[in-house]
Amino acid sequence: MEQKPGVGFGVMILKDGKVLLGHRHEDPEKASSLLHGEGTWTMPGGKLHFQEKLKEGAIREVFEETGIKVKDLEVISISNDIVQDAHFVTIGFLCKDFEGEAKVMEPDEITEWKWFDLNNLPSPLYFPSERIIKNYLAKIIYQDE
Repeated sequence: MEQKPGVGFGVMILKDGKVLLGHRHEDPEKASSLLHGEGTWTMPGGKLHFQEKLKEGAIREVFEETGIKVKDLEVISISNDIVQDAHFVTIGFLCKDFEGEAKVMEPDEITEWKWFDLNNLPSPLYFPSERIIKNYLAKIIYQDE
């Protein structure tokens, strides 16, 4: 079977200089990540559904995972995320305008949501989320790594 890249997104929700990150379950089956993110800190995000617009997918994923209603999104990063058995083009969005507080909506996948200062991030970070943050801080949308 021919392998093809997928499209995913991460949403960097910022409030008072802090970014919202969720801790992925330690169990790889529950962490539900083709890019192997178990036990890492990640921003809300997921995979684009067939015939879904990018922003619609990002808004859907944020709501499904956190209960937060996104009001506005801006593209801040594009990355080519590859591991041995998966490949995603990841679109990073910035969200500064939203409604609600983060709640654990999918406890089998994400065990908690916390706000972190951009200069004091937890470890380990999910590598696509880390790339989005690095691109944002460097004011670079895309770099071919």
